[in-house]
Amino acid sequence: MVKRLSLVVVLGLLLVLTVTTVQAQSAGRSYLITAQGNSLPANLEAQVRAAGGVLTRTYPQLGIAVASSSNPNFTRSIRGVRSVVPNVIVQWVDPTREVRYAFDGEFGNPPTSGDDDTRFDLQWGHDAVNAPEAWNAGVRGAGVRVAVLDTGFDTDHPDLAPNINFALSASFVPGEGLTYALPDPFSHGSHTAGTIAAADNGRGTIGVAPEAELVLVKVLRDSGSGAFDWVISGIVHAANVDADVINMSLGAVLVRSGFLDDNGTPNPADDVFVTAREVAELVNAVNRATTYAYQMGTTVIASAGNEAIDFDHSANVIHIPSGGPHVLSISATTPIGWAVDPANAFLDYPTSYTNFGQSGIDFAAPGGDVLYPGNENCTIAGLTRPCWVFDLVFSTGSNLNPALASYYWSGGTSMAAPHVSGIAALIISENGGSMHPAQVEAALRARADDLGKPGNDDFYGAGRVSSGY
Repeated sequence: MVKRLSLVVVLGLLLVLTVTTVQAQSAGRSYLITAQGNSLPANLEAQVRAAGGVLTRTYPQLGIAVASSSNPNFTRSIRGVRSVVPNVIVQWVDPTREVRYAFDGEFGNPPTSGDDDTRFDLQWGHDAVNAPEAWNAGVRGAGVRVAVLDTGFDTDHPDLAPNINFALSASFVPGEGLTYALPDPFSHGSHTAGTIAAADNGRGTIGVAPEAELVLVKVLRDSGSGAFDWVISGIVHAANVDADVINMSLGAVLVRSGFLDDNGTPNPADDVFVTAREVAELVNAVNRATTYAYQMGTTVIASAGNEAIDFDHSANVIHIPSGGPHVLSISATTPIGWAVDPANAFLDYPTSYTNFGQSGIDFAAPGGDVLYPGNENCTIAGLTRPCWVFDLVFSTGSNLNPALASYYWSGGTSMAAPHVSGIAALIISENGGSMHPAQVEAALRARADDLGKPGNDDFYGAGRVSSGY
């Protein structure tokens, strides 16, 4: 494998789910319709039909609807609303550009740490956030529901299946089920879910909160692309099924002045220029969803992004959802050569790719990197690999061979956010299984390790998260 750093590059419900879906679809482009407030016009469906479109979904609690139409004047045909903008498809995660290193198969002796999950000793991130100390105190995430909004998932992975609530899990990607279907083990959704709550089952890996319940919500294609309304649907669904935490290891960088979007296809005829006003309305729509989740009592956690952007000096860019209201934005940390001396390695260097800036980062967490300069081999937990590989985050993958459980190493803020979601689950569990998001954030701040300069810091925010044990 060529050693290189690859970054995610982007352009950038059971309370009854009051989302109405119409099965019939009108050919043409999809649009987001946003009300002036939280109430959509009573005659909206009739207006959409008269304009040659079909109303495909409504979110009454947000004042947002989705429609499709081939009428080029559709955006100017709907009255009594705040905006009608293209429901563009963007790349929220780019799996082909993350640092990855595969390991297929579950084997080996239990680790020397005392835990009986065979690959636990590869999970340096758990040590960084003091997860084992919480487990030893009896705090393991029981009674907490975490919704993972991502690509597809390996739903029969032995480390994931015991903790999945299949009744509440859902896919909002049209025509695609919940299960990851690409022919490789690099399942982004499986990796993030495993870091949060892989079961303590005596094999493979273990999650930061190994007794938390997982609600898996597919909002992106397995390739990482997705429409804005898919992500919004996932947020509303998670809030309405009473998720305590939402993890979104996904993000889009939007240019305030506008950008050219290919609408998810290689056909230039489908390209659309998203204007500055449309960018603002797309951001507003996502912000309405995250605010709704917060109001429903759900702590929302999102990766800060992997473009090495200084949010304090990049006024023309917006990162969503991490930059939205009531969303905790997570940067990434890494060791450099951890496998050379695991007992003494510093685990909290800022990664080379993480976005940063006091205006955009709330907390830091283990994300992994390949900054170690050498190519010599190291051996950890019975596995021999180049030493730099072990600085990445090890978690669950997709089972190509049903007889084996697949895992892989990866690096990114996508890997950092799940560590925070796991710690949040431990904190909520410790407090009886229910906490207001503001209380969760306050507890995270009180327990975080203050790294960098005292107080809020460009790379660490309020600090690298910790269980506090």
